[in-house]
Amino acid sequence: MKKSLNIVITTTLLFSFTLCNAQTKNVKTEIAKIHGNCGMCERSIEEAGNVKKEATVDWNKDTKIATLSYDSLKTSSEEILKRIALVGYDSDHFFAPDDTYSKLPKCCQYDRAERVRSTPDKVTKKTPAMTHSAATPEVEKAINSDETIAVAEEKNQLTQVFNAYFSIKDGLVKSNASSASVNAKSLLEAIDNVEMEKLPMDVHSAWMKVIASLKKDAEGIENSKNIAAQRNHFMKLSENMHSLVLLEKMDKPVYFQHCPMANDGKGANWLSKENAIKNPYYGAKMLSCGSTVETIK
Repeated sequence: MKKSLNIVITTTLLFSFTLCNAQTKNVKTEIAKIHGNCGMCERSIEEAGNVKKEATVDWNKDTKIATLSYDSLKTSSEEILKRIALVGYDSDHFFAPDDTYSKLPKCCQYDRAERVRSTPDKVTKKTPAMTHSAATPEVEKAINSDETIAVAEEKNQLTQVFNAYFSIKDGLVKSNASSASVNAKSLLEAIDNVEMEKLPMDVHSAWMKVIASLKKDAEGIENSKNIAAQRNHFMKLSENMHSLVLLEKMDKPVYFQHCPMANDGKGANWLSKENAIKNPYYGAKMLSCGSTVETIK
């Protein structure tokens, strides 16, 4: 009886596994070493890596090896390991932020003796084993050049998005619906051109939360010739852009400004490259109505 029951259970499990694989297409499985110590680490690593219907992570605290299973059309092992690094755990590919690691419980603070210092609040991608001191001048120059290019690419990913937003704002300041519409189209193109895999993980996470809303409001501005309707979309667009500029800061200060009269007296905000108030919600009617509530440097 017991043998028959085991056969039934085994058959059921095999059937379930086959069914899952049949329903989940494009599944890719990889392994990666992720540093950690205990069961608390295991829970944090797996919670950070797991995304419903997209990725699952199974980490073994004894071997430090994680099995990554993911839909290759939706994500990548690199994105999974970035999320895990962002909560404090180094892997073969990414270093966690120093301040995040320092806030881990004492039992979770694994040995980082071989670690190179990373930039606070951002994960750092590991470089080849050769150190700069061991490289020839030619190789070191190439390494530095590659690193400079990589930093520039990350830094410039959202520049066109911000620039298109400011152009929309300028059109609304002039109460020029056609200008706002044209620049909203440029914003949509800039959004589509962003290479998300090159964004730092914290910016990537924020980007994924707002991208759908950014597109919706940009399309609303592009498709409308009514300045009032465009301004309504601009309110939500500005709030989402604010969340991005806080993380992916620009070379020059950006001013977060507020009009208490907009939105039927509820108030509304916008971003500007100028500290001087030029109100996009009323234009010439109340051009200087508002104040700067935050300077983002």
